Amino acid sequence: MSYKAYAKVNIFLKIVGTRGAYHEIQSRFMLVKNLYDVLGFCPKKTDNAFELVGDFNCSLEQNTLYKMYTLLRNKGYAEQVDDLFDNVALHVKKNIPTGAGLGGGSSDCATFLTMVNAYANLGLCEEQMYQFSQAIGADVTFFTSGYESANVSGIGEKIEPFEEPLLELEVLTPPIECNTALVYQTYREHFLHKEAQDNVALMRTMHSDALMNTFCKEELNDLFKAAKIAYPDLQDYVEEGWFFSGSGSSFFRIKNG
Repeated sequence: MSYKAYAKVNIFLKIVGTRGAYHEIQSRFMLVKNLYDVLGFCPKKTDNAFELVGDFNCSLEQNTLYKMYTLLRNKGYAEQVDDLFDNVALHVKKNIPTGAGLGGGSSDCATFLTMVNAYANLGLCEEQMYQFSQAIGADVTFFTSGYESANVSGIGEKIEPFEEPLLELEVLTPPIECNTALVYQTYREHFLHKEAQDNVALMRTMHSDALMNTFCKEELNDLFKAAKIAYPDLQDYVEEGWFFSGSGSSFFRIKNG
């Protein structure tokens, strides 16, 4: 059985403060149902305790999937997890670009947690699923929630479902991988505390299509200008009517819009 790990976009993303080295945000996440990775189990071919099959651009130790595997073992589920991976490997067909602001790694991680919970009979409740997701990364929590659209706040750990129709979105990803930490660092150096956040409360109440009809990409995403400083070649891909997702590099718009 295969599982789809959907991409997401940030309809808006506003930086509203800091918490130590982290940035507090207000954002709207929405799933992109026409762009997804596919996860499944396949027969194991190596003696590795955790065999991961797929095209990844990071080491195994840096991969969110391996981090979740390790976390589950360290949280008291080593026997069940080891029994599962004695015979199977995890296969991931990557379709979501990396360094694109689409949450591919986080979505894969949340989907993997769901799979292991089911196949290894871990019996994790919703609260435990959230806790483990937050331990790996803030965006993982959104994907674990199962919401199609949500207002996200804090450092990404506070998820509130937003009732609205799911939009059919078109995504354009330039051949540029944006490093999230670098984009946030650039924002902190150039823009932190310099931009008014008067529209944040309003944005949280508006439907996503209305947001895109009301505000421009610079108004909706505080990281857009920082990303262009960190990655000047992004300017070559800027077009009217397209919006910037997360820390980039992807742009999106309503399909046929």
